[in-house]
Amino acid sequence: MNSPALDQPREVDTTPIAIPYPEGLYNFDTVANSISGSFSSVSDTEIQYFHDHGYLVIDDAFTHDEIQDALDGMVYLMDGNNPDFRAIQYEPKLAKQKDEMDTDERRDAVRKIFSFVNHEPRLNALAAHAGLLGVLQRLMEDTPVLFQDMALVKPKFFGSEKPWHQDCAYFNLEEGTTVVGVWIALDEATAENGCMHIIPGSHNEGPMIHFKRRDWQICDTHVPIARDTMVPLQPGGCLFWHGLLHHGSPVNQSPHRRRALQFHYKPASSGDISTQDRMDVFGSEGKDVEC
Repeated sequence: MNSPALDQPREVDTTPIAIPYPEGLYNFDTVANSISGSFSSVSDTEIQYFHDHGYLVIDDAFTHDEIQDALDGMVYLMDGNNPDFRAIQYEPKLAKQKDEMDTDERRDAVRKIFSFVNHEPRLNALAAHAGLLGVLQRLMEDTPVLFQDMALVKPKFFGSEKPWHQDCAYFNLEEGTTVVGVWIALDEATAENGCMHIIPGSHNEGPMIHFKRRDWQICDTHVPIARDTMVPLQPGGCLFWHGLLHHGSPVNQSPHRRRALQFHYKPASSGDISTQDRMDVFGSEGKDVEC
């Protein structure tokens, strides 16, 4: 006979996460400029726009079928169908409950999967897309090399914030390297479910000191939030951004998940530095500041 406790319906906490950052840290009244026509529409004007403003948005970079294939590959890995792949990170609030969840609930508890391009060809197909690589080569004036791959999930009600930061603060690459991030929407990314926010032109203002607060981040009080610009995207939309561009994303308190792929590329000619060399530029968590 089952114990009475096991006969009770299981409850999953669906209370939205509390907003952990100051009110007004993200603005929602300015939307990024964008182009349409997939990768073939990128002209020299758009390449110069990227260098001037630090970003480029293509509304329809990938087709519906390409996005569906990527979603299928992502779910395949999230469901544990490849025994060699274990790089799955769950939302902190939901991690302890994951073993009690059904398949759909568990998918919505995932925060991130990473290092998957050698495990799932449907995801690698987007990272190695000829049109994408062609734009990257023009942006870098060098052969692009993929060095980081992630699939990012902001689960409905639980998707946590990624505080304002510069990507180069995370990478042991020579100062001045043109690192380019690529963010591909698999679901609609909206103001409500935590789309990307950027500070246009901030890549031209140099490295910022980062601090270990909610994450490895720019101090909240150092973010020029008056210039905050949202990047809402439909599935298949793509954002390119410079590795020094200030960017972040607020929490998802909506009933809609927000899944995306994120890749980082460096020029083939770039060189590595030590972690200490990077920290000498971007700061350390030992610095005392109110953020």
